[in-house]
Amino acid sequence: MAQAEETRARLCAALGCEEGEVELVPVIASGDRIQDRPLADIGGKALWTRELDAWLAEGRIDAAVHSMKDVETLRPETLTIAAILPRADKADVLIGATSISSIPPGARVGTSAPRRAAQLLHARPDLEIVGIRGNVATRLAKLQAGEADATFLAAAGLDRLGEEGVGTRLDPGDWLPAPAQAAIGIECRADDRRTRDLLAEIDHAPSHVEVLAERHLLAGLGGSCHSPIAVLTTPHGAELRMDAAIYSPDGANRIAGSARFAADRLGPVADLARQLLDDAPDHVRVHFGGSHA
Repeated sequence: MAQAEETRARLCAALGCEEGEVELVPVIASGDRIQDRPLADIGGKALWTRELDAWLAEGRIDAAVHSMKDVETLRPETLTIAAILPRADKADVLIGATSISSIPPGARVGTSAPRRAAQLLHARPDLEIVGIRGNVATRLAKLQAGEADATFLAAAGLDRLGEEGVGTRLDPGDWLPAPAQAAIGIECRADDRRTRDLLAEIDHAPSHVEVLAERHLLAGLGGSCHSPIAVLTTPHGAELRMDAAIYSPDGANRIAGSARFAADRLGPVADLARQLLDDAPDHVRVHFGGSHA
């Protein structure tokens, strides 16, 4: 809802209308209802989009607000990502310790994200991963209840909820984020020209390019909810630089690479995906659905 409220505020500011003219329609997604199992075990990222997709198709809503890291790579052709808002802080925040190295030996770290689990085990194979899902308040409560000794949250989510001072921010250059982390996307029906034109007023082109590129990497890797993929895209002069890594689920293997590319030419991103798969051993490639898997 915080993301939807930000979207409405930006849209009304751009169009010069009152916020009451844009109705927010809460939709409880399956991913919110089912919190006792990892997403990858119960249907993956589609659990965050399927109800919204149905409401769009039925015309019950004109646009859907998404956290882009939770949107599956392949979307229905009848829908389009019409706008990406200015991307927030891409970093992860560590809760319960001041650094990865300071987590006590053998501690239990809560996460249900394969990327975070693999990154952590690569750096600290002595730690134990325990599954934790839910919104910010739920995860903090589980930590307080002793279900884990430490956990991770996205800095962007904390910032949007006014929890900026919580935990330790991890440098995204060292601890690569998830693809499209911290990006809010607004999707609408592809044939709804009026809504597309309205949403174009709040589209942030630099953020849109970054998200498009990172989703292009996901497509090239055949990434799914089971695939540990980390990526950071940053501007470098007239180009963008992408640093990416894929992991074995247990963190034992890390394969990394980088690419530079122009905003309108994503060929190097596809090349990077192929390079990562080429460099990965068979037991890592099996977790990816790309052409080499």
